[in-house]
Amino acid sequence: MNNEFDIVIVGGGAAGIGAARRLAAHGLTTLLLEATARLGGRAWTQDLGEYKLDLGCEWLHSGDRNAWVGIAEASGFAVDRREPAWGKPYPGLVSPENDQSAAWAAYDAWSERLAQIAEGSDRANEALEAGGAWNAYVRAMTGYISGAVPDRISAADYLAYDAASTRHNWRTPMGYGALVAGSLPASVQLRMATPVERIDFAGHGVTVTTRSGAIRARAAILTVSTSVLAGDGIRLPAALDPWREAAAVLPLGRNEKLFLEIKPGVAFEAESHVLGSLRDAKTGSYYVRPFGWPLIEVFLGGDGARMLEEEGPVAGFSHALGELGAVFGSHARLALQPLVASSWSRMASIGGAYSCALPGYAKARSRLAQPCDDRLFFAGEATHPNDFSTAHGAHDSGRRAAEEVLVALGMGVC
Repeated sequence: MNNEFDIVIVGGGAAGIGAARRLAAHGLTTLLLEATARLGGRAWTQDLGEYKLDLGCEWLHSGDRNAWVGIAEASGFAVDRREPAWGKPYPGLVSPENDQSAAWAAYDAWSERLAQIAEGSDRANEALEAGGAWNAYVRAMTGYISGAVPDRISAADYLAYDAASTRHNWRTPMGYGALVAGSLPASVQLRMATPVERIDFAGHGVTVTTRSGAIRARAAILTVSTSVLAGDGIRLPAALDPWREAAAVLPLGRNEKLFLEIKPGVAFEAESHVLGSLRDAKTGSYYVRPFGWPLIEVFLGGDGARMLEEEGPVAGFSHALGELGAVFGSHARLALQPLVASSWSRMASIGGAYSCALPGYAKARSRLAQPCDDRLFFAGEATHPNDFSTAHGAHDSGRRAAEEVLVALGMGVC
């Protein structure tokens, strides 16, 4: 087995595959190492035959400038450009509309106050109204968006993402995870189920040690999550301590998904959406019959995802069924059955959802993105200045790291 390459990419998620795609046309010997038995990282489509369920990233955010849209269409993946059902009232559902309007207004007011907070303490929780009636709703929203509660969110970081978003959110019924996993160029060598144990500087290059032996390369691109980088799963040179410190202040938030199957003969409105409770920070966000499939997709963030992590999927399904019963009536519980659940926080090779800068540390993203000694390069959603928490941000960061490698190896960028 060949153990000498020009470039080693560590991690087979959107960033690693984005880097591999950029390098593929340059005649360099490139090896991608993936710790698990599948590609995609936090993009993971479970193929259940009739429908493809994304347990990780699902929406092609900022679709009008998302690199994966072009890759999808070139690969024969259909792209659904319909507007999401988020924020639209469920047809015919009797609900306290004034409460919904008040909750939305409270969230908007909190968002507007963030700019002032960003210039001061940078603690997003300080933008909350003291004793505000809708603070739990705001907490639920930040859980969905950032995977974290407001006291662990940098206001500046939050605003950077919000300002960059184009608000175009598209999907592919064939699965975002399937798209990412299927986009690795054939010219890039791949070794699956090969966790990296150690990285060292050696001579003019690097040595990447795995359970199967040592691999030598002129350069390496490290695309692992901030949880892995800040942890002790991979032994790194002391020179990389500043990168590990940057990763530690960009922790992964908590976001999980559950899918419930709708039993035959039960009517739910296709492509619709409801929240379980406007007053519970653990509430689920329920997307009903996506693509017309007989399913309800449950999204839990922040406090709700923590509950799932600590108590397990049975507790998560029970919570979701209880909320849906309260919204639609007791018959809804009998019409639904658990299908599948994610477990990102419990997955050692990832350790959570996506990164969220702690207050005062938004600039750590640029620090984490810097190369080390023109031999070790960094990519991943956490290294993107404003498209963090997205698969397209991860892809673009991989492309950026690949271009840095090309320059370092004297090949320029074209």
